[in-house]
Amino acid sequence: MIDVVEILQHWHAGRPKSVVASSVGVDPKTVRKYVAPAEEAGMAPGGEPLSRAEWAERVRGWFPELVDAHARSLTFSVIDVHRESIGEMLKTNSVATVHQRLRDEAGLAVSATSFRRYVWSEFPEEADPAKVTVMRPEVPAGEEAQIDYWFLGSWAEPGTDRVRRVWAFVMVLACSRHMFVRPVVRMDQAAWVAAHVEAFDFFGGVPRRLVSDNLKTGVIRPDLYDPRLNRAYAEMAEHYGVLIDPARASKPKDKPRVERQMPYVRDSMWRGRSWAGIGDMQSGALRWCVEVAGVRSHRSLEGASPLSVFEAVEAPALGGLPAEAFELATWSSPKVGPDCHVKVGKALYSVPWRHIGARVDARETERVVEVFVGTGLVSVGLGASGQDPLDGPIGGVPDDDRPGTRGVETAGAVSIGESDDPLGGAQVVQGAVDEQVGDDGPDMRAELGGGLAAPDRGAHEERDLLRRVVVPVRLSSPLDAG
Repeated sequence: MIDVVEILQHWHAGRPKSVVASSVGVDPKTVRKYVAPAEEAGMAPGGEPLSRAEWAERVRGWFPELVDAHARSLTFSVIDVHRESIGEMLKTNSVATVHQRLRDEAGLAVSATSFRRYVWSEFPEEADPAKVTVMRPEVPAGEEAQIDYWFLGSWAEPGTDRVRRVWAFVMVLACSRHMFVRPVVRMDQAAWVAAHVEAFDFFGGVPRRLVSDNLKTGVIRPDLYDPRLNRAYAEMAEHYGVLIDPARASKPKDKPRVERQMPYVRDSMWRGRSWAGIGDMQSGALRWCVEVAGVRSHRSLEGASPLSVFEAVEAPALGGLPAEAFELATWSSPKVGPDCHVKVGKALYSVPWRHIGARVDARETERVVEVFVGTGLVSVGLGASGQDPLDGPIGGVPDDDRPGTRGVETAGAVSIGESDDPLGGAQVVQGAVDEQVGDDGPDMRAELGGGLAAPDRGAHEERDLLRRVVVPVRLSSPLDAG
């Protein structure tokens, strides 16, 4: 914008117009245009000096269009004819609707942009509230971390012909702005929870609250008052003693400290770099968090670096890490087939026949697979790290009479009928469990078969327990067609 007062001050001080033009950076004709009214008023270079305020007062009289938008606009006078109608309609309608109705019904021939400028000038209270940014108060140390996923770009995996899409999991501590970045090629439930675990280890502690995005991997239903978390994420939060506070859907200002860092992460950490593999990428991201992002001068911290503020203020305020390591579990919702089995991962697990056709919740870890109906545990089996699978009949139905068992190969199947002696049946199953877990020790026995032969259980309760002890079966290939 041209400073007319400055042009007049230079001219009045005795400098030639061509020199003033060169000094201020404008065309000589522009200088002559603004000097002309002063010369007409009888003013000449070298006269009595005037203050900047006095020159500004003269400029307002000579060039009103410079300070008055109405004077320099060709459309303000056209729109101002409808001023009263605009004021009334703005009480119930948006600016866009008011412009559309005046255009269609009153023949107003101005653009929407010009109309908005008029409204913002004459009705400032009607400015778009969504554009108003309220300064967020500072967050106490250790109180909050903000989390988001951000697409980094495509990556050609070395040694293969695959081009992978890479995303960044980013967690920013709201007080110190110290961040954790983990590139991932999958955005499933397991990757989401595992990234949290790695972030807590990186920081050496746990914030009291996590403001996460409303991803399906974390939040099943985005609801301000009832955010239903997926069960794996909820288990992680319970283990670490942290509160999950999901941001509202499509409200990036709920977590501005992480949203603002996303372009920086992509530009500084990702672009223009080559990686030997996903592991190299993840370790490189950790180094970048400490050696680059951690030591940068941060304007919001008055020039201090996030790492220094973290070490001095936030690290001591974080909650401690649990003594026991978190066991990552994957939850799914399989349907019980007519053969009394559900598929979890690559194995089949038997459940009581009464749940045929129902959806159940399956929790799978490396060691154990558990099947729930509601909050009740109905099945327990060996997980992926277990030994050869074992199948037992369900609900007292013998193997030969169970529907859908033809073509299913069982390893060391145990036959448990409707024995009158529940303790005897328990000993059979307990022996099978002992054989399966081998040297895994008493912990696995307690999980899979512990307490089956407790003498203080009633016969009916004992028989119900026996019916719920299940383990996976293997599928033979091909299936028996007979």
